[in-house]
Amino acid sequence: MPRQGNPDNLRAAARRKHREAVERAEQAVNALVRDGEAVNFRAVARLAGCSPDFLYRTSPLRARIEQLRKAPRRTPDPEPEAASPSAVVRALSAQLADQKRRHRDEIAALQTALAAAQGELLQLRRNPSASASSGTAR
Repeated sequence: MPRQGNPDNLRAAARRKHREAVERAEQAVNALVRDGEAVNFRAVARLAGCSPDFLYRTSPLRARIEQLRKAPRRTPDPEPEAASPSAVVRALSAQLADQKRRHRDEIAALQTALAAAQGELLQLRRNPSASASSGTAR
């Protein structure tokens, strides 16, 4: 005997699954718009975890994606500098990068001076009489 299923439960599950996929796709579209990224079927499908075919077959989603795909992208709104903790992190990171740059420059200058001094010492060791005759000996 073939086993009888409940087709109403299957239909309800299919509707629920469809509704959840549409919600995920709408959230993905909103995220792409918010972040200033390109809105296209592949990007929305990747973020929503659905197929591009699903997006093409769902008329409201298809219309919205096509409309946003043609619209110029906007840049994301900058976050308020003083209110967000990430602004503090950015400021400290910039200060740290500036200090690192200054230290690298200082180390390079010191290495150059050291190399020049070592060169002079090498010349004095090789030819001590030349320094005494030129009057540079101390």
